[in-house]
Amino acid sequence: MATAYQNLSDYDFNSVPDGSEMTFGIVVAEWNKHITEKLLEGACNTLEKHGVKPENIYVKRVPGSFELTFGAKRMAETKDVNAVIVLGCVVRGDTPHFDYVCSGVTQGVTELNLMYDIPFIFGLLTTDNMQQSEDRAGGKYGNKGDEAAVTALKMVHFSD
Repeated sequence: MATAYQNLSDYDFNSVPDGSEMTFGIVVAEWNKHITEKLLEGACNTLEKHGVKPENIYVKRVPGSFELTFGAKRMAETKDVNAVIVLGCVVRGDTPHFDYVCSGVTQGVTELNLMYDIPFIFGLLTTDNMQQSEDRAGGKYGNKGDEAAVTALKMVHFSD
């Protein structure tokens, strides 16, 4: 569904499982840091609102969005987590770089979901301009980090 029709931060609080016994990994890209740090803040705040203890949220940073899948794989291999959230921001430019990075991260997260027995949550903004990113990192369309955290909480309980 298009973000213009749904705020990323709007959800039914009661439809989200309690996270007090869960542990999460978050891998966040440093590129476009002024956006990705807002996504990280949104994800952490939402996890904590649903009972996740701050000490049960492991955060690792990678240089850019293309490195998110490697970081997520390492997080799953080195930490005992119930889910891994990847957060990044890729803004379209004048070269095909945008297409390659977005495709690579999308395919990589899909492969991780198939390889491991935990969910990997896609929290990558793929926008045409910086304003669209700002609008989705706590701006008029909410925060993609909130949405990713809610998705992670729900997916941990998917098979329950």
